[in-house]
Amino acid sequence: MQQRPTAAELLADISSLLTEVVEIVPDAVRHRVRVAANLSGIVERELRLGPEAATAEQQRLASLLGASAQTDLEILRAQPVDRLNAPEPLAPGESAAIYDVLLATVRDDLAISKPGYEQWTREET
Repeated sequence: MQQRPTAAELLADISSLLTEVVEIVPDAVRHRVRVAANLSGIVERELRLGPEAATAEQQRLASLLGASAQTDLEILRAQPVDRLNAPEPLAPGESAAIYDVLLATVRDDLAISKPGYEQWTREET
């Protein structure tokens, strides 16, 4: 059993502390303190949200590809890339299905790396 605070909680506290002190540090290191606060936040969110995001991506890709949900994620990730690089045209609806899976994955990634940006919605043309 892991003791409290967890690694994610510690990183969140570090990020918060660095954000608080950034205005009182010398100008020469202010940018580096902001970067450290941002990196701590990203790692905290990766620890907290990453496993669920990876599982969701694995399930989406397996469903898209008609594969087992137990298939290695890296193998699943390569298949849509191979399909998009193939010279044969995509079947009707295949492009939209791949887009939807990739968009959901990008949203999960943005929730970790740049919270708030995952709310973007597709612009209709």
